[in-house]
Amino acid sequence: MKKFENHVQEIKYKVQKELIKAEMNDNLINELLLIPKRIIPGPIANTRCCIYKERAIINERIKNMLYQYGDEIIDVIDIACDECPIDRFSVTEACRGCLAHHCIEACPVDAIDIVNKRATINQKKCIECGRCSKVCQFNAISDVRRPCIKSCKIGAIDIDKETKKAIINRDKCISCGECVFKCPFGAISDKSQMLPLVRLLKNSNKTCHLYAVVAPSIAVQYDNVTIEQINHALRKIGFHMVVEAAVGADIAAATEAGLIEEELRHKSFVTTSCCPAFVSLIEKKYPELVENISSTASPMIIAGRLIKEKDSKAKVVFIGPCTAKKEEAAKEQYRSVIDYTISFEEMRALIDAYEIDIENIDEVPIINASYFGRLFARSGGVSAALERAIEENDIQVTLRPVVCSGIAECEKALKLAKVGKLNGNFIEGMACEGGCINGPLSMSHKTKSLSHIEDYGKKSDKRMLCQTAFIPDSSKVIMSRFIKTADSTI
Repeated sequence: MKKFENHVQEIKYKVQKELIKAEMNDNLINELLLIPKRIIPGPIANTRCCIYKERAIINERIKNMLYQYGDEIIDVIDIACDECPIDRFSVTEACRGCLAHHCIEACPVDAIDIVNKRATINQKKCIECGRCSKVCQFNAISDVRRPCIKSCKIGAIDIDKETKKAIINRDKCISCGECVFKCPFGAISDKSQMLPLVRLLKNSNKTCHLYAVVAPSIAVQYDNVTIEQINHALRKIGFHMVVEAAVGADIAAATEAGLIEEELRHKSFVTTSCCPAFVSLIEKKYPELVENISSTASPMIIAGRLIKEKDSKAKVVFIGPCTAKKEEAAKEQYRSVIDYTISFEEMRALIDAYEIDIENIDEVPIINASYFGRLFARSGGVSAALERAIEENDIQVTLRPVVCSGIAECEKALKLAKVGKLNGNFIEGMACEGGCINGPLSMSHKTKSLSHIEDYGKKSDKRMLCQTAFIPDSSKVIMSRFIKTADSTI
């Protein structure tokens, strides 16, 4: 039996695999009513009140795969949201009704009373400052926040006061996907492009050449599977070629190295642009710093443009661990570059639906990215690659990177930069702690050693960026994040 981190991941996998198989066999319409019953056979419910609610939730998950998404990559499945308690602080049975009443004295809004010799919190007055919880010597005041709210570092999760369901504040959300991973009921989910991709796979050799651009964090998805085996599996399914996104990272590093000397002449600092959640954080919360974002396109976009430049029949599929990449690819200026975006979770379901034994399939060589391009998967890797590119090209600039792992560190650096107190001139921002290796749509979220990426990088036969960064014809590829149109710059 295939191992999963949790039941939520297993359910998502089963839904994905069932729908993929149905589409492969041209039997999707007939299967739609049967899939929920196969996944939830009953008669006893596993986690909900009854099997009918569990099946209804499966139907909602199916909808997330049936309908193409627009700008809203992450959404709440209302029926799956368990209406967790919204009162953050509450008095537990541990309250002894003590004489000191430290909790009352600490409360700045008089929200605590003594009723029947026990403390009681008036939730209408409570401002959730937490002072009562800190001073209680019996630890009798619990601090419980919804997992989705606790996971969202930028406060983009609200609660409907009437239904008690979670709501995503689109004006704040940066699509980092932390809530998708952290919701224990799987009620917050990413949308999918898997089914239209499967339709294309069935006829890809006749109508187009389908390229898979695989993120370098692929190195930590399987315990005993190589990139060469994944290459073989995807080729067997119907992909024309598998390309490492790290090739785009090589080119991005070389491009940025050529620009940064000029950029730092009139800017006090520059930030990375490869993490779309980090870019979105700046755009939405620190708009005055937008001009400091690198103008270089992300590795995904550069790789996609390179492929489209070389092959007029190409269709590009990005495969990675990131919800924000789905949003980036859906932006109007990039829709002609990246045709489909799927997660590592979805890739596993796809490979298994085609009944490929990924762990025992033969290896098929892949065109390597460099050691440094592969390092983009972990925190600090972008800075290392850029420093190497500066060295290789003898560029006269001293890079002083501030490496930020996770949103909290990114915000700290941006706040310092905003007031002119940043101790550096280059911010490497990654929304996921540790980097892309801990992306929300990874197959595994267990603690990953950075040595895995180091080992993956060292397996490359290209030790220098310039061995991949200047691929023939790459000079024709647009490296900028921006695309000039007839009347504007996007």
